[in-house]
Amino acid sequence: MSNIRAIRGMNDILPGETPCWQYLEQTVASLLVSYGYGEIRLPVVEQTELFKRSIGEVTDIVEKEMYTFDDRNGESLTLRPEGTAGCVRAAIQQGMLGISQRLWYSGPMFRYERPQKGRQRQFHQIGVEAFGIATPDMDDELILLTARLWQQLGIAGSVQLQLNSIGEVGARQAYRKALVEYLEQHREALDADSQRRLDSNPLRILDSKNPDTQALLDGAPALVDYLDDESRQDFDQLCALLSAAGVTFVINPRLVRGLDYYNKTVFEWVTDRLGAQGTVCAGGRYDGLVEQLGGRATPAVGFAMGMERLVLLLEAAGEYASPAAAADVYVISAGEGALQASLAAVEALRGDMPAARIVQHMGGGSFKSQLKKADKSGADLALIWGEDEVASGSVTLKPLRDADGVRREQRTVPVEQLQVSLEAALAGDSHQEE
Repeated sequence: MSNIRAIRGMNDILPGETPCWQYLEQTVASLLVSYGYGEIRLPVVEQTELFKRSIGEVTDIVEKEMYTFDDRNGESLTLRPEGTAGCVRAAIQQGMLGISQRLWYSGPMFRYERPQKGRQRQFHQIGVEAFGIATPDMDDELILLTARLWQQLGIAGSVQLQLNSIGEVGARQAYRKALVEYLEQHREALDADSQRRLDSNPLRILDSKNPDTQALLDGAPALVDYLDDESRQDFDQLCALLSAAGVTFVINPRLVRGLDYYNKTVFEWVTDRLGAQGTVCAGGRYDGLVEQLGGRATPAVGFAMGMERLVLLLEAAGEYASPAAAADVYVISAGEGALQASLAAVEALRGDMPAARIVQHMGGGSFKSQLKKADKSGADLALIWGEDEVASGSVTLKPLRDADGVRREQRTVPVEQLQVSLEAALAGDSHQEE
């Protein structure tokens, strides 16, 4: 019988990998809390109609990439391909939009696409959304927040900020007409995807990765020439705010984002360290989406960052090294009553030293075999309870590693002094008085 394997593009994240994920998640969460953002936890499954109405029915995501199924009642449901639509749905449903809101969420998203480095079918995002503030200072805060995050993570030198304004609906419609008129003259020179998009979503052609199509676009009308005055003014103000804050950026006139709900300013943080999958964080303004999904007209702006890509970027930049050991202390018990005595003492120790990583040996075995496992654990110290220690109410501290090339000797201490002695030993003080 063949083994059951994980679904292609849906990967296990192993214990040796999770410390980097935890570090990233904790760093982001701490930063967002410091800016006044509250966490919201959202369902993984939503009504399919939510994504058709928000993302757009003629986008690649809705047409080709969503995991959609009918439940037992015949209702069409979809594993969320992104987080903004669900967050907006929740904010409307829960009556949260009477005042401005700063929210964030995290978790898995799902898209049926070709798995490759940094791009999986189940991938993880942290998303940030701000509702109720229409002015570009809100856009500025989100970008400054991400810039600060890159500094904290040590990857600021590995990413570049790209900005664009795609204007309001009327401006985009006028531009779309001009773009289609130009591209129709060169239809045969377009790649297959761009030919299809020419009829369904022509602005997405601007984001084509085909070099021949990009060369053709050099002669196309420019979106900036069609911008409405308000979008142009907001974009100019945002650029001024970022420059005043010392944030370097590049204006990319072909940056349009792949979701229909965006308007005005859009942005991406990109890197050249991850091959073709260069976007690590992206977002923009979506002032019409709340009303589009049934709520009162509410301005909004947000972004999402891909966790897989950020983990890869941290590793590529050498900014995070997983702990070499899974434990600080390994507990050995051998002999009559030793396990009972050690369990009681170690549980008390866990309460007094919550940060210490203490692994208790289970399953019995000889003293020699337990000591081998202690060594393999990577722990710095072993705590040993044998018959002698049980009888005398003591415990033996056995160093498993030399300290800076200096051999440390084991010693036996009363159980009452265990915490003090252990703290000193872990701190490297071999001369702590018993």
